[in-house]
Amino acid sequence: MESKKILRSFDVRFAEEGEAFSVDESVAAAKRIGFPVVLKLLSDSIAHKTERGLVKLNIRDEASLRAAATELLAAATPEDGRVSLLVAKMEAGRRELIVGLVRDAQFGAFVMLGLGGVFAELHDDFVFAPVPVDRAGARRLIARLRQQNFFAPFRGERAVDLEQLTGAIVGVSELAESDPTIASVDINPLIVRPDGSVVAVDALIEKSKTPQPMVAAGYAVENSRRDYLSLFEPSGVVVVGASTHPGKFGFVSLHNILANGYRGRVFATNLDGSSVLGLDCLTSLDDLPQGLVDLAFVCTPSNSNEQILRACAAKGVRAVYVTSAGYADSGEDGRRLQEQLARLADELGLLLVGPNGQGIVSTAQRLCAQIVAPFPPPGRISVVSQSGNFSSSFMNYSRQTGVGIARAVSVGNAAQVGIAEFTDFFGHDDQTAVTLVYIEGIDDGRKIMEVFRRNASTKPIVAVKGGATSSGSKAASSHTGAIATNDLIFDGLCDSLGVTRVRDIEQAFDVAASFATQPLPKGRRTVVLTTVGGWGVVTADVIAEEKILELIDLPDDLMVEISRLLPSRWSRNNPIDCAGGETRETVVEIMGLVAAHPKVDAIILLGIGIQSNQAKMMRDGGFYDSGDLARIVDYHENQDRKYAKAAAELSILHEKPILVATELGVADPSNPGVVAVGETNRLCYASGQRAARALGLICKYSLFRQTEPTQ
Repeated sequence: MESKKILRSFDVRFAEEGEAFSVDESVAAAKRIGFPVVLKLLSDSIAHKTERGLVKLNIRDEASLRAAATELLAAATPEDGRVSLLVAKMEAGRRELIVGLVRDAQFGAFVMLGLGGVFAELHDDFVFAPVPVDRAGARRLIARLRQQNFFAPFRGERAVDLEQLTGAIVGVSELAESDPTIASVDINPLIVRPDGSVVAVDALIEKSKTPQPMVAAGYAVENSRRDYLSLFEPSGVVVVGASTHPGKFGFVSLHNILANGYRGRVFATNLDGSSVLGLDCLTSLDDLPQGLVDLAFVCTPSNSNEQILRACAAKGVRAVYVTSAGYADSGEDGRRLQEQLARLADELGLLLVGPNGQGIVSTAQRLCAQIVAPFPPPGRISVVSQSGNFSSSFMNYSRQTGVGIARAVSVGNAAQVGIAEFTDFFGHDDQTAVTLVYIEGIDDGRKIMEVFRRNASTKPIVAVKGGATSSGSKAASSHTGAIATNDLIFDGLCDSLGVTRVRDIEQAFDVAASFATQPLPKGRRTVVLTTVGGWGVVTADVIAEEKILELIDLPDDLMVEISRLLPSRWSRNNPIDCAGGETRETVVEIMGLVAAHPKVDAIILLGIGIQSNQAKMMRDGGFYDSGDLARIVDYHENQDRKYAKAAAELSILHEKPILVATELGVADPSNPGVVAVGETNRLCYASGQRAARALGLICKYSLFRQTEPTQ
């Protein structure tokens, strides 16, 4: 009763009910409410009534009520204390929902919405959003449930009243804000009546003795922007622990700095002062010139690193990257050693990255301070990763596709700074257009939450989180020593704050590359233009399945214009299948018509490279020097180049994304069509399906930006 009383004051509607202390009082209450009714035995000591048989449903007359009330009162035990009877209207509906509140150990308070009753067992469909949730956020939460048909008219019943449901969700959020001692709320079930209205029939509020904070308060990057620029744009670098052995980190990191043309001063140290890669090493950091080095890249055993930090600070070094293992990655003793190293760095005013990290990249400075390859081309994507391997993977995709990287950092054990700090820095970094994040474990969820909240609304963040399954969580824990939070909670966090969460590494790069190279679509209205019919079909299927983009019906005026350029057999719908009627100019002209149309927000172009593929066979087939093949080969290759160039130019002219896709992007990266797309500094997507999924996610972010006030 008390839980319901509290929730009623926060716009949660409950079935009509009354409390009785005797059989006669229960009969009077039932007559006032109207049969049929539900009868429950109440006590502050009874949390789960159904398990004890203390709930009687669908009581239809006075005699049945008297019998049920007598039975329930007799079932009370001394441990139950003072008891009473709850008489409530028996509500009926085929559909049930669950609304609640949970407190996540990492991220704080979250509202939960899910399908209830048999639907819960069949579909396991639950979503979460961080408190506070306003009405717009509640509608987004409802839209995230997979089973959207649940809310439509159903077997003669009306559609769910979304305004009432929204009010209940917002009410639970406001309740959580008003009382930080509330540990959980469970409104179950929330019944959908035949007229579509929603009514709660039971609820439970649990409180904790210790008030819980809602979100991170006033989080700020503790290290200055100058410190991060010392890391990514140092005037000088010293490799501490350089080695003459090509298999050692101290050799590889120095090699990678020198071989990739770093533009600043380079120093190195080793104990015997030997020459490494033509560079005479210092025997000690004490010999390092004062004030000429901003960054120290440390490749020494953990037992010497505290002394190295002190020496770095004395020489004016501002940032230290530690590759050494043997810290939190090795157990509790290592964790204590790591905490001690971080405290020392704080005392000395140093930016400490690592330990147990792979390194950093800053392409504008030609800086590749890493213990492994690769070094990517310059671009606008910045990477921060808890896995060195995935940092390399993103850079490998950059090399493959030509879509470049601005900065990349493997945070290792993140003793002092990690995902939150670098995401915050990239959010204000002029060289970064999009931040690409790989997370395995989270040890300060509120800090990450606050960084996401204040950066995602102005600059895209693409996040991949490992540990989405129980097995993955165990692997992530053993890898990083951090805590893997509930995956549905993280999903809700990202969706509510505008962070683009993806499930696999390839898609993460596709989406980041789209943000970095394409204008944001102003809406969902999409046209697929194809010279290869089958790819148009499966691309349209993805658009229909994802339910983000809208594959529009072609406007009448656009149909007329396209029909003037193509034979009558063209598809006459969307996807626009040219049906073999394309010429050198036709595809470009159609693309121009579509891009210019005010009812089109985005285009996916399929089929580039097909003619160049035939041209390659003609070059290699042994007949190239005979007949007129050379002219035909040049024609085909130039045609594909023209398509690629036109796609980029029209995209810029009309400020609309035009994504070009072909399997030749991976099957034959040297194909002239694929190469030409790369020369426009855009991604050639590996398939129409991947292009559609990437476009859908940048569209979702664009719509979020349009509806969410900037911070």
